[in-house]
Amino acid sequence: MDSRQRFFAPFKKVVFIFRVVMGVLLAVAILTGLVYLALPNGPRDPMTFDDPWNKPRPAVQAHNYMVVTGTTFATQTAEDVLDRGGNAFDAAVAALLMLNVTHGEAASFPGIAPLVLYDAETHSVHSYVGAGTAPAAATIERFTAKGYTNVPDLNIWAQLIPASLDVIVALLKQYGTMSFSELAAPAIQMARQGFPVSKIMSLNMNLSMLQRMGFAYLLPYNTQVYLYGQWWRPLYYKDRLKLPDLANTLQALSDAEQAALKSGGSGADGLQAVRDYFYKGPIAEDILAMHQAQGGLFTAADLANYSGYWEEPLHGSYGDYTFYTNGPWNQGIVVPMTLQILEGIDLKSMGQNSAQYIHTVNQAIELAMADREAYVADPKFVKVPVDVLLSKSYAAERRKLMKDKAFGPLPPPGNIPTAFSVPLEGGGQGSPRSPGGEGEGQPVSQLSSNFLSSAPFGKDTTHLAIIDRWGNSISMTPSDFPKSPMVPGTGLTLGDRMTQFYLNPNNVDALQPGKRPRVTPLAIIVFKGGKFFMSFGTPGDDMQTQALVQVFLNMDVFGMDIQQAIDAPRFRSMSMPATFAPHAVYPGTLWLESSLYNRTVLDLQKRGYHVVEYPDWDNLFGAVGAAIQSNGTLIGGSDPREETWAAGK
Repeated sequence: MDSRQRFFAPFKKVVFIFRVVMGVLLAVAILTGLVYLALPNGPRDPMTFDDPWNKPRPAVQAHNYMVVTGTTFATQTAEDVLDRGGNAFDAAVAALLMLNVTHGEAASFPGIAPLVLYDAETHSVHSYVGAGTAPAAATIERFTAKGYTNVPDLNIWAQLIPASLDVIVALLKQYGTMSFSELAAPAIQMARQGFPVSKIMSLNMNLSMLQRMGFAYLLPYNTQVYLYGQWWRPLYYKDRLKLPDLANTLQALSDAEQAALKSGGSGADGLQAVRDYFYKGPIAEDILAMHQAQGGLFTAADLANYSGYWEEPLHGSYGDYTFYTNGPWNQGIVVPMTLQILEGIDLKSMGQNSAQYIHTVNQAIELAMADREAYVADPKFVKVPVDVLLSKSYAAERRKLMKDKAFGPLPPPGNIPTAFSVPLEGGGQGSPRSPGGEGEGQPVSQLSSNFLSSAPFGKDTTHLAIIDRWGNSISMTPSDFPKSPMVPGTGLTLGDRMTQFYLNPNNVDALQPGKRPRVTPLAIIVFKGGKFFMSFGTPGDDMQTQALVQVFLNMDVFGMDIQQAIDAPRFRSMSMPATFAPHAVYPGTLWLESSLYNRTVLDLQKRGYHVVEYPDWDNLFGAVGAAIQSNGTLIGGSDPREETWAAGK
């Protein structure tokens, strides 16, 4: 072998090895493709479905009752209950359970269900604490010892103690006229026979092939429930989805009630039997078995001792309107705070959704959000200065901070000396941190699932609003997503709401055992002139308060009917830290639906905003539902951004 051959010999070996490797990879790719083609593909069982998503609709008028919920199925279910003589509170339970079935990827059983109700007999408004607590073992030290800088998603440690079954029992005990088993029957039947996948559900579950593989690996039972275990096969729009395990669980709860009634127990005894079966009986055992097997935090005491409670709602006013909302364990207080900052400003002269109007309303939202970040949290653990935050004098002081240019980072919170006040994350009050790079500060185990935690599934909530023939009304905003392990064999989703805590002990919303995170879902009831006027609400995480403020102002300031007010394009501030971990924040950023973007972008940019365009009627901007009682007429409005649907009689 001459010198030239000796020189090229190693390169020939490299080329040979490369060709062999590439040949093997090609063979594997071909084999994988053939296997994929041989697997079942395409829709499993397509159904016909008149999906109202993104379709115009008029306001609905009625005189007997009005129902607005997040799916047509839940709306029809509530109507059926009202037609059978049930009241708004019975109808709300039936609709909630139907939403847990037909919109379960966004609002699943037994997640959270904040509510505010109006009792027409006593002319009083009441709130129920419908969000669970952190388990006793959930300490910041336990999380940080594992290397976490935020509560991890897609993880059993993200689960709060489940709340909605407690909400259902408390509501029916206090105000219901029908049994749990009667009200659960339609949801059980729907879960068994199946229902068509809506457009929003298909978008929420629109995972890539790689994400579906990760879904199957990290959350195998969830994959069985939502993809029938076929990770290679997406969830198709209008395909039939059945939830037999959830149907069996709801049936078991119904059977527990019926057994108590047949043994001579009262209606209250039957409801207590339902509750005990869940929090102390066989369902609790299933939940605890999962937590023990997967290294979770729940104990039998966490479940057995859990309870929500009735509370006096918070309230603030704007002109002739009074807004009643939940306590500061959620963000509902931001709505009246924002409106009180805007009170007295001539918004009408600015023109509906002009650049000046958007800038003005947005600044009020950001001022209220700065106070949310500094002061609002579970009142069992934090002394929240509610009286100050909702006072007109405080709103006037905050109003003075409004200026011609964008704030950029959130403005500083108000100075309330006796309150618990925290700096905004990373750099002092009024200087929230910029979002870090992908996975910054996270352990390797968390990084490995980032590709899935950023996937679209389960990024939503839903809402219902009902007025019955007696004038009772309820606003409820159920939520929770299959982004942590579901309880095998039960169809139960325990959600990921612990990710709405912070692991910074100096944060007002810091994780503590037994504490509730400041959850985003909220419920609101509105009075006008001292009389009940409207129940309304929306999904949309940190957009919820912003959407409700904009819809209300469209009605009150610009004279739109409720459907016009809902249909109108919206804007969304991204300047506040996101409530969900990793709590990213984008100072000075405004998202605008396309109709607003086209006519205001240049003006808003001159004011210092970074403006991002989204399509009109995009559900990133909420999906408001509203039921109104006005001059003897009931009016319903529903948002085409989702399948939200209003109906009445």
